[in-house]
Amino acid sequence: MPEITVTHITLLAGALIVGVIIGWLVRGNQTTTEKAAINAGWQEQLKAQRSEHDRLLEQNKSLMDQNSQFQASNRDAKMRASELSNALKETFERRDELQRQIKDIRGNLEVAVTQRDRLQRDIANRVAKADNESAAIKDRDDKIFDLSRELENWQNRLPPLIERYQRRNEEAESLEAELGVARERIEALESMVGSDQTRVEPVDPEAMQDGLDASNDPIEETSSVAVELSESELQAEDSTDQSYEDVDNLLNGNARDNLKLIKGVGPAIEKTLNEMGILRFNQIAEMSEYDIDRVAHRMKGFRSRIYREDWIGQARDLHDQKVGS
Repeated sequence: MPEITVTHITLLAGALIVGVIIGWLVRGNQTTTEKAAINAGWQEQLKAQRSEHDRLLEQNKSLMDQNSQFQASNRDAKMRASELSNALKETFERRDELQRQIKDIRGNLEVAVTQRDRLQRDIANRVAKADNESAAIKDRDDKIFDLSRELENWQNRLPPLIERYQRRNEEAESLEAELGVARERIEALESMVGSDQTRVEPVDPEAMQDGLDASNDPIEETSSVAVELSESELQAEDSTDQSYEDVDNLLNGNARDNLKLIKGVGPAIEKTLNEMGILRFNQIAEMSEYDIDRVAHRMKGFRSRIYREDWIGQARDLHDQKVGS
């Protein structure tokens, strides 16, 4: 194999450069030729486009004229359509207005019929109410007359009762004084029980009963007589106090009613009501919402029961029966 020297490489590089230059020159000539051909084609296309553009301008001008005519006719059609739409709208509005008027007339007619029916019912109710009120007024007048007669009777009965009360008060004071003396005697006699001593006391002959004479009776018998005397005095005092209490209740209007006559009221409920100051039927008959709340707060869960069992109505009837009797 021959040796490659620098000269060979130089010649090879020079040949390569010359070939590249020749190829570039050939390519430049071809490009110039192609460019000239392309320019000629573009010129022809430009001429064709200009002619086409002129033709399109003419056609566009014609279309513009047609468009103007179409727009004019369209405006006329829109105006006619707007007029028709306005006329149709007015017609619809008129129709709606007539429908509203018809609806209002029907509503007014129904209101008038309802008012007429209500007025007729009110007239009937007022007539019935007037009859009931006249009957109630008559009953009230009768009750007032009865109460006035009862008040007159009580006015006639009160002075003797007051006089009797004062007399009983004086008797009670006298009995109380005698009771004090008897108690002192009892204490003195009890102090001598169990002893053999006898006690001599001055005796009032007028105080002796059954024709007895003063003597040294045994202490036990004397004590028994004194005890019997003190017990009778105590019973007389209790009876007198009870009579005073009855007279006080009668004079002050504090007599208690038997609240157990009301359906649903037992002894425990009656006791609770009495502790709250509710003693009579008329107090329950005149209970307000505040009083009902107070009772319901004291007795849990009794609000609905008071209304369900109609305590107020029952108490009113019982009070009327008591007043009528």
